[in-house]
Amino acid sequence: MVDIDLIFKIAGIGILISILNTVLLQAGKQEQAQMLTLTGVVIVLLMVVQLINQLFNTVRTVFRIY
Repeated sequence: MVDIDLIFKIAGIGILISILNTVLLQAGKQEQAQMLTLTGVVIVLLMVVQLINQLFNTVRTVFRIY
């Protein structure tokens, strides 16, 4: 079962990045806004990769694959 906290964390990061991105774009700092968006994507991808790693470890344990 997917941990609901992880979904809320990802949604929270998305909302925060979106707000900060809008503020930076309004201030005329497009490059910083783009870097902020890229950083947000990397953070979320790292969270998802950890979750996929847990999935693979669970599959290995269930099927006794070493």
